[in-house]
Amino acid sequence: MKIIEALVTGLTQGAMIALVALGYTMVYGVLKLINFAHSEVFMMGAYFGLFLIAALGGTANPMVAGVAGTLLSMVGASLLGIAVERVAYRPLRGRGRGALLRITPLVTALGMSVLLQNLAQLLFTARFRPYPQLITGQMTFPGIGTLSKSRVLILVVTVFVMIALELIVKKTWFGKAMRALSANEEAARLMGIRTSRVISMTFALGSSLAALGAVLFCLDQSQVYPTMGVVIGTRAFVAAVLGGIGSITGAMLGGLLIGIIGELVKLTDYSGGADVLVFLVLILVLLVRPSGLLGSTRAEKV
Repeated sequence: MKIIEALVTGLTQGAMIALVALGYTMVYGVLKLINFAHSEVFMMGAYFGLFLIAALGGTANPMVAGVAGTLLSMVGASLLGIAVERVAYRPLRGRGRGALLRITPLVTALGMSVLLQNLAQLLFTARFRPYPQLITGQMTFPGIGTLSKSRVLILVVTVFVMIALELIVKKTWFGKAMRALSANEEAARLMGIRTSRVISMTFALGSSLAALGAVLFCLDQSQVYPTMGVVIGTRAFVAAVLGGIGSITGAMLGGLLIGIIGELVKLTDYSGGADVLVFLVLILVLLVRPSGLLGSTRAEKV
């Protein structure tokens, strides 16, 4: 019974991690850039959600405050993601040659991450802020046991979001443009695709998913503080690499695997070493399959 409960709890944890990992993998798929500032967008999304939910009534009006606050925090995170792309990454696009073409945006991403983290400490102070308890109570499932309603909500919302994202990528104009840009930016531009707009929309979509994951995570089990994005962001990045960086399905799979591994480790005497085991699994997978579980290896012209 404990194993089943750990698996279900791991799925909810992994679902939240997968939402954040999708932002990493989408940006990499389009720009071949690791956006390390994404973890701080996750953190800022949690703050947006906290203040908006409180402003909309909080526990006095949980349904409206929860839904509207989450949606508005996703909009705020989208605007922040677009601002980060335009200020930090767009001016560097196409500049430099060889290794500098990849290293310069990477260093800029690290700098933007530190900037957002310190900006949050300046604006919100370093103290921990609890989220209002909008979702309370337990649900009983035969053969599984009891689960909090918040974790059931995380699973349902994540499954819905992942299906919607797959449909967006595979069936819409934006998804086709994003895949064309990932394959060859210059060819996509020659075909009439406005690459700057597609890149901004990719950042906006990834950032909104990070905000959704942040609000769900905080409603379930966490307080908000300026460095909260470090741990979750690291796990999400590992999930994206484990599943295959650039693969949306891979990011989902990687997040779920990391969540399950973490919860199963807690059943052993080495409960504090969950992250150690996660990184060991990542190393083993990359040694056997460098492109990740569902990633594809591409030949690069030089």
